[in-house]
Amino acid sequence: QVQLVESGGGLVQPGGSLRLSCVISGEILHIVAVGWYRQAPGKQRDLVATLNSGGGTDYADSVKGRFTISRDNAKNTVYLQMNNLKPEDTAVYYCNTRLYTARSVWNDYWGQGTQVTVSS
Repeated sequence: QVQLVESGGGLVQPGGSLRLSCVISGEILHIVAVGWYRQAPGKQRDLVATLNSGGGTDYADSVKGRFTISRDNAKNTVYLQMNNLKPEDTAVYYCNTRLYTARSVWNDYWGQGTQVTVSS
């Protein structure tokens, strides 16, 4: 019943910006953390940024100072603001969350992914 739907990807020139959105819906008792991951063709899926329920964040070294993860609790939406984009940022970006749906019942959930292409 839990669903994550990403949007906001597209084609952008180096130095440009994009904001990705991820709407989380379904049975949610408590969200432990949310995050963004990315995967380029032929590569493994890597962490980009995470945000825990206490407000703590963690970023990959390659995106520090350029990307910002945030949440809008009223809209149950997580964002990834991406500035000063580089060609090496090109990948499919996936939204992830670890959450409880009931007491002692938790799982990890993934969105379908949204393509980000950075090219001149």
